[in-house]
Amino acid sequence: MKQERKQLLSASILSADFGRLAQEVQAVEAAGTDWIHVDVMDGHFVPNITIGPDVVRAVRRATTLPLDVHLMIAEPDRYLQDFAHAGADWLGVHVEACVHLHRTVQRIKELGKKASVSLNPATPLSWVEPILEEVDMVLLMTVNPGFGGQTFIRPVLDKVRTLRRWIDERRLPVLLQVDGGVNADTVDELVEAGVDVFVAGSAVFRGDDYAVTVKALKSRFHS
Repeated sequence: MKQERKQLLSASILSADFGRLAQEVQAVEAAGTDWIHVDVMDGHFVPNITIGPDVVRAVRRATTLPLDVHLMIAEPDRYLQDFAHAGADWLGVHVEACVHLHRTVQRIKELGKKASVSLNPATPLSWVEPILEEVDMVLLMTVNPGFGGQTFIRPVLDKVRTLRRWIDERRLPVLLQVDGGVNADTVDELVEAGVDVFVAGSAVFRGDDYAVTVKALKSRFHS
């Protein structure tokens, strides 16, 4: 029998108005989102540059929601402590960027944070299997990382289903997260594939009424 899980919506500030970031974060919190997702990009691992620890610190002051900090950067080990001290609750690194993935995950936990590992769409799921019992969450990218508002890459759904099966068969307390192209057109398939945490940026922040958008998305989750 399939176990029912609580499903969560994480609002990605990549699509927010950075000129009024604190107000945007507070608005989606009031609208009912569960987490705040923070995309950190370095212009090297991905073709875009976004924010650093100081902005994470400002977001931390603006909300009591869990901060899910997604490091899309080269050499993430160099910055784990900075982002941990800035107020991240979750720290996510890409398997493609880590030379010693186990060591990186251990360091995140030593800093008192939840450890997440991320895979790009073309990265085989086997890359995360050796670390699966050590992490708190796995993020499968459903777009190529770097920019918001991209089109959902549908073949990743097979990876989602496979990862869900691995987690369930091993009875692991690991969350399955997806990021990219999550909206009203894709959420149902992702729910059925077994996703726990849905990262949505454009779908939330480009609407006129955040509460209506958040409620509509979360209404599709399993209760």
